[in-house]
Amino acid sequence: MVTFKVSKVETTPFGDQKPGTSGLRKKVKVFKQPNYLHNFVQSTFNALTPDKVRGATLVVSGDGRYYSEDAIQIIIKMAAANGVRRIWVGQNGLLSTPAVSAVIRERVGVDGARASGAFILTASHNPGGPHEDFGIKYNMDNGGPAPEGITDKIYENTKTIKEYLIAEDLPDVDITTTGVTSFGNPEGQFDVEVFDSASDYVKLMKSIFDFESIRKLLSSPKFTFCYDALHGVAGAYAKRIFVEELGAQESSLLNCTPKEDFGGGHPDPNLTYAKELVARMGLGKSNSQNEVPEFGAAADGDADRNMILGKRFFVTPSDSVAIIAANAVEAIPYFSGGLKGVARSMPTSAALDVVAKNLNLKFFEVPTGWKFFGNLMDAGLCSVCGEESFGTGSDHIREKDGIWAVLAWLSILAYKNKKNLDGGKLVTVEDIVRQHWATYGRHYYTRYDYENVDAGAAKELMAYLVKLESSLPQVNEIVKGIRSDVSNVVHADEFEYKDPVDGSISKHQGIRYLFADGSRLVFRLSGTGSEGATIRLYIEQYEKDPSKTGRESQDALAPLVDIALKLSKMEEFTGRSSPTVIT
Repeated sequence: MVTFKVSKVETTPFGDQKPGTSGLRKKVKVFKQPNYLHNFVQSTFNALTPDKVRGATLVVSGDGRYYSEDAIQIIIKMAAANGVRRIWVGQNGLLSTPAVSAVIRERVGVDGARASGAFILTASHNPGGPHEDFGIKYNMDNGGPAPEGITDKIYENTKTIKEYLIAEDLPDVDITTTGVTSFGNPEGQFDVEVFDSASDYVKLMKSIFDFESIRKLLSSPKFTFCYDALHGVAGAYAKRIFVEELGAQESSLLNCTPKEDFGGGHPDPNLTYAKELVARMGLGKSNSQNEVPEFGAAADGDADRNMILGKRFFVTPSDSVAIIAANAVEAIPYFSGGLKGVARSMPTSAALDVVAKNLNLKFFEVPTGWKFFGNLMDAGLCSVCGEESFGTGSDHIREKDGIWAVLAWLSILAYKNKKNLDGGKLVTVEDIVRQHWATYGRHYYTRYDYENVDAGAAKELMAYLVKLESSLPQVNEIVKGIRSDVSNVVHADEFEYKDPVDGSISKHQGIRYLFADGSRLVFRLSGTGSEGATIRLYIEQYEKDPSKTGRESQDALAPLVDIALKLSKMEEFTGRSSPTVIT
């Protein structure tokens, strides 16, 4: 057994390592600065209680983006020096973010060990490569992201850190082959176990869904399927689940080889960046595609986000979570006993609210950030939840889960088609969505992203909107001057949330303008980028009249878009005449 020594290395604080709701994200060149990653990792160990570090089992893996291999070896050496008992690493360093949560919650080691936390190496849906983004976040023993109390401690520690511990003489561990490598020091044994990335997650999915009914759907000549992993970590699960377990054709998988630069693409599952899938599903600019699949889906880099498409039909994430909630009890065995409650992030459309009201379910509106859903789930208050930013999930883990969402949709399709796969017309994705609108009404919805905006300009715009909201007469005077055919604004505020579980208060979560007819404008600064600021503008209009739910979304929303851009003085503050991305 190889032995190692613990070294104390002097360091100086950087001061800008403030983790957001999704961890710390910076360009690779920033993480490669001397001691930058080391400072964050040691600051995390110092923020945790001793029982979560010394003698503990931790997971270290991620989406396989550039710099992940180096980071894994650094974290292993630092974990050994800090008294961690064992590290679990997904083979090749790959574990999707939802799979990490599942491993923490479900996996039991040969000696009964369970993980008490995880370092997840991902920058989510941001590009990867030597000149692109890297990220790291810490998840707790419930499988969910660290709460603000911990992330605040981590940040404070990064501003004062003077030394870190590392086992510099520990040799690099081969993470390409499954097995256990053991090391020793005067305090005892330290193990690194490399395990199959998919097994625990696949086992969990099979306990939630009726794989046999999905297999029957996928085997029907009427039904065609396409899944695009955008060269992210979802590729490590796609073949195992969709091909080996569910019988889909391997040709139905697109870009399912994980790559450290995501094949040079942007691993964000939306209509702008998932170009190949969008074209295959008949939604591209040219409609030359002859055979369009009935169902298509995509994942982001770490496989926690999803996009759902039907034949020439896009399902908004807001509609997606509402439709899953409306059909979960009938179509998904895991929910056969009923839903405990549902929740959405504040910027997400109110489609889920209407389902909750009709089904008499507990409903919660929370700030952006999955940890808020996790609190509700841990308290037994929420079963299904979602964000408009292509994140959907349930209480099976404490992260959003892209593959889970795809399996949920396949389960609903299988349930709706159980009597007509051998004969009769196929119930399509579009049929399901339009029937949902007929029952619950339609929430026309779009999001405008203004990425890499000057941070100062973004703050000035938000400050202007905060000041403006204090005078509704002034707001309505401006609104009527832009479009006289739009309802009055009846309420405006800066969203604040009091957590019903722990009583914590989250302020400055976005600026809302609520109209008399149920329409909404929401403005929010996002923390998911690595440079500059991202302004997100959310525009929503509710339509209950079934005769008016079939309009083109851009036509229905045009008046509100006009108002949002002029009310906020978007171009004046940002210099941008158009958004970077529209979803």
